[in-house]
Amino acid sequence: MANYFSIFLVILTVASGLIWLIDAKVFAPKRREKFAQANNGKALPEGTELPIPYVVDTAQQIFPIIAFVLVLRSFLYEPFQIPSGSMMPTLLVGDFILVEKFAYGLKDPVARHKFFDTGEPERGDVVVFKYPDNPKLDYIKRVVGLPGDTVSYSGKELFIKPACPTEKECAKEYKVERDFLGKFEYQGRPTPINQFSEQLGETSHDILINPRKLDDIRRYHEQVNTKIGEWVVPEGHYFVMGDNRDNSEDGRFWGFVSDHHLVGKAVAIWISFEFDRASDSFLPRWIPTGVRFERVGGID
Repeated sequence: MANYFSIFLVILTVASGLIWLIDAKVFAPKRREKFAQANNGKALPEGTELPIPYVVDTAQQIFPIIAFVLVLRSFLYEPFQIPSGSMMPTLLVGDFILVEKFAYGLKDPVARHKFFDTGEPERGDVVVFKYPDNPKLDYIKRVVGLPGDTVSYSGKELFIKPACPTEKECAKEYKVERDFLGKFEYQGRPTPINQFSEQLGETSHDILINPRKLDDIRRYHEQVNTKIGEWVVPEGHYFVMGDNRDNSEDGRFWGFVSDHHLVGKAVAIWISFEFDRASDSFLPRWIPTGVRFERVGGID
């Protein structure tokens, strides 16, 4: 859906711009010439404008606005809404976030070919990307594994063996440390889910673990020459996971995110709505019940 909107913006911007340009170069001079012929060669008085066709007037009005939106959305920042709880507690359903489009390179808004490189994801970044199995869908997860890393997930513990910078310099596998914070509370109610503080690279963030739910290893993505629950990240790809570890359809189940599918880095929550409505309410569930102003700010 987001890509269709990008295509629509490009078409509308180009069409309105061409209408304005063609009229300025071809038809506007003809209108002034007709005016002069009808008025015995008198030029159009300074400061006055001839009536212009409705289509041309509309194009002139919308082109600057549409062009600004296209540049802003394609190359700077794009808003997204969080539709599920896979990134809880970092992101909640109803959070509206800003995604920095230029964080990992500038891409054209239609074919998504990168034409200018500005950086690469770091371990711990929260990224928006096109779901590899269906690029029409946008997903949001946290980067866990970088190209060349070996990532393992077993017994609800995360292990990482960083890529070797050289053949002689290889770091050992380590368990990602986490500290227990207590039971997670959501909408004022405690849950049976445990909340931990985890450190990924330079990023400290919270995750959720449900001790009652078994890891669904039967659905894990299988990679040649690796054991179940272990993945070696290919070059140009990244391994991502949700912060809500037992309620996230992430890289453990479908593999890796290529650089081509990256949309950008989630950097801030600009507004957050509550949808805590009783099931017997006559109002639609999409109507907010409140605003969580305390959630507005940067994303860890």
